[in-house]
Amino acid sequence: MSGRVGRMLAEAFRRETVLCIAGILAVISLFFVPPSAAYLDYIDWDTLALLFALMAVVKGFQKGGLFLWLGNRLLRRTATSRAMLFLLVFLPFFFSMLVTNDVALITFVPFGLIVLHLSGRGELAVPLVVLQTAAANLGSMLTPMGNPQNLYLYTQSGMGFADLCLLMLPYVLLSALCLTGIILLLPSGTVSQVTMEAGLGSRRVLLLSALGFALCLGSIFKLIPPLAVAAVVGGFLLLTDRKLLASVDYALLGTFIAFFVFIGNLGAVEGFRNFLASILAGHEVVVSVLASQAISNVPAALLLSGFSRQWEGLIVGCNLGGLGTLIASMASLISYKFIAREHPQRKGAYLVWFTLCNVGLLAVLLVAWLLLN
Repeated sequence: MSGRVGRMLAEAFRRETVLCIAGILAVISLFFVPPSAAYLDYIDWDTLALLFALMAVVKGFQKGGLFLWLGNRLLRRTATSRAMLFLLVFLPFFFSMLVTNDVALITFVPFGLIVLHLSGRGELAVPLVVLQTAAANLGSMLTPMGNPQNLYLYTQSGMGFADLCLLMLPYVLLSALCLTGIILLLPSGTVSQVTMEAGLGSRRVLLLSALGFALCLGSIFKLIPPLAVAAVVGGFLLLTDRKLLASVDYALLGTFIAFFVFIGNLGAVEGFRNFLASILAGHEVVVSVLASQAISNVPAALLLSGFSRQWEGLIVGCNLGGLGTLIASMASLISYKFIAREHPQRKGAYLVWFTLCNVGLLAVLLVAWLLLN
């Protein structure tokens, strides 16, 4: 029995590593600050509510086949492998601005691998997935709903929607130029037209998802309380589509809650609070980038925001920090898992490509930050 339990725990840790680590850290912090009603104040309920609503709505769009249908329609216009790469890379770049980098990769990485197989260009699998991963992480920097750390920092900071977009716009534009340059350096050849079965699903599901997304946008623009949006979306799905409701990534929500508790308890320890605040002061971007390389940018945003109110530096640093190591952005692990499963013999080549591309892009964007500041 103990061996079986051990295997189950090991499997749970493998599947939800970040959640397990966050939970362990939260439990350890209980020994420094005993549990009390103050714990409820640690948690940013607005961020959790809005994140839940967005994830549920995007699941609806996925169920309706919207993203793959649109990608298939655009794919019909490509005649060369270079044009095909442009399309497959910039689909996650632009879609991540609306539906998060995670969803963009879950949708378009397998789509891209199927397209390469059907077109006979399987040798492009590694550069394609590396570029798709970078594109999703880079495009998502532009908007509050592009990635979880943006949504959290946007909610905490009280910034306007346009303020965050304008802050990140130079980096996103430069990123698009860099991705374009990399694709142009890759050899090109003709490909036969590739079509896939990717029809639209239920129009009712798509319409309701569009209405839900409109509610989320109303909350992002601070017109509707996030808790009200979450209640409407959750209540509706509870009555009409419990399977979709169950498919929401509750592990991510649990990770946020665990980190809120851990960070709240750290902030209650005066010595640690003063130490970390002194390190961060005036160095938010650099510290955020470095922290993201080790713990990924979402936990870095949650941790560092408890000790600095320099929101612009934290937003830029945690976004740029998604580049670099494989774990700098947890979304990058999604792509790696696809490669490891579909092309296990290419894992080494993928890691080399990934590291060179991400470190190079990070260096370029950090130089841009230095020039802009």
